[in-house]
Amino acid sequence: MSTPPRLVVFAKAPQAGQAKTRLAPALGAEGAATLARALLHHALTQALAAGVGPVELCMSPAPDSAAWQGLRLPAGISRADQGEGDLGERMARAVQRVTTGLQQPVLLFGTDCPALDATQLRAAAAALHTHDAVLLPVADGGYVLIGLKAPCPALFEHMPWSTATVAAQTLQRLAALGLSTWVGPTLHDIDEPADLRHLPPHLQAN
Repeated sequence: MSTPPRLVVFAKAPQAGQAKTRLAPALGAEGAATLARALLHHALTQALAAGVGPVELCMSPAPDSAAWQGLRLPAGISRADQGEGDLGERMARAVQRVTTGLQQPVLLFGTDCPALDATQLRAAAAALHTHDAVLLPVADGGYVLIGLKAPCPALFEHMPWSTATVAAQTLQRLAALGLSTWVGPTLHDIDEPADLRHLPPHLQAN
């Protein structure tokens, strides 16, 4: 029996003026933070509903920060600190910790993509059994989820994050390393006001 993956949700505290700031022109700072909280809750509940492995919230700032006070999280979720560094350094560190320290495969994903549901997570977990890596791209050229069985720092170093070439460059690096990769369907992040048309109705009024 293969070791089940650890589902690691990468998130920063959904505070006004800090979270989903690119949506502020459409929603206001408070509205953007409210949506960030809804997306975080959605990501965690879908991870739990997938039922494929333990679920962790990897947090920025640290879990004991005042930024997280008063935020109710679903039961059954462990918490970890993203630590310092740019996005790539923090992601590489989480992959290292889970795959080496905990000796589990990892599915690492963010909270910006409401289309990433339990069904998508189950498909990614199943694909990771038979591939070295899995990737779920998003329409803006990035990706919402990456799955790995071993540390792979080369995927995260000197990556031009938040650009339209992130997914393509990641796939090129995986291929150069000789790793077999499963690529899932292209989904939509909610980052800019124009993306709000992809927001499911049950999240629009939260």
